[in-house]
Amino acid sequence: MSAPLPAVKRLKTRRQFLHAAKGKKAVRSGVVIQARSRGGSLHVRPDEIGAGFTATRKIGGAVIRNRAKRRLREIARLLLPLHGQPGIDYVFIARASTPSRDWSRLMGEVESALKDLAKGQPQGDREHKAQEA
Repeated sequence: MSAPLPAVKRLKTRRQFLHAAKGKKAVRSGVVIQARSRGGSLHVRPDEIGAGFTATRKIGGAVIRNRAKRRLREIARLLLPLHGQPGIDYVFIARASTPSRDWSRLMGEVESALKDLAKGQPQGDREHKAQEA
């Protein structure tokens, strides 16, 4: 019998989003995912996965931003219990191509980003790699 999948809880406060922004990130053409281990006092249990979603006005108006976030929420619902790590907060940032990207391609990008973050190898972001060296 396999272990139960971890619960996914939403990040809602600015403080939680800023905390995750200081961690590692994986950049893909369709999405950016930031991940950071939780400090313990951010109102999410250590056995849960935190998930937050954001889209800037650069990608379009409210309708486009909402579509992008809906797509990311659904992908996170499907993939975070499988590839996310308990005790880690993830912030999904929509990019300009997120609302119109092919669904399977977007799923593949998110899956590869989550796997890279789990391995501790964020890929696709040269600036972030330069800071670590």
